[in-house]
Amino acid sequence: MLNIAYAVVGAVFMVGMALFAFLKGGRAERFGAGAYLSAWFASIVLQENSGFRGMPAGLFLIDLAALIVFIAIAWRYRQSWPVWVSGVQLITVMCHVMILTKQPVLLGSLITVMNLNSYLIIGFIIFGTLVSWQERHAEEMAR
Repeated sequence: MLNIAYAVVGAVFMVGMALFAFLKGGRAERFGAGAYLSAWFASIVLQENSGFRGMPAGLFLIDLAALIVFIAIAWRYRQSWPVWVSGVQLITVMCHVMILTKQPVLLGSLITVMNLNSYLIIGFIIFGTLVSWQERHAEEMAR
């Protein structure tokens, strides 16, 4: 029952962040939220189909694709949050590399790091959306 509560809380944060970014964010925030929402949904589908056994390589590929998208957003737009998100996503990808190369680290600790990184990324996208929204609002007030 407790696992379901965590899943519901995570889903509420994810969907809330995406709605906020789509409604109030700029192009970078919309791209970032869309990419992260797509990666989240793809990983849920992949885990459902694998029966939650082990750490499938597909999750690594999804997180690697998300890292590439966030690096592209950081390269293209002037905001700072995509750089932070790229750094946190790189930590997630490196956790996958450690799991796939069977490093002598507790699997639970790596999965915990990856889950906490998800909340950090959501927070950074929300922060970026707030800053973008405030900048646009200040420009409108200056007119």
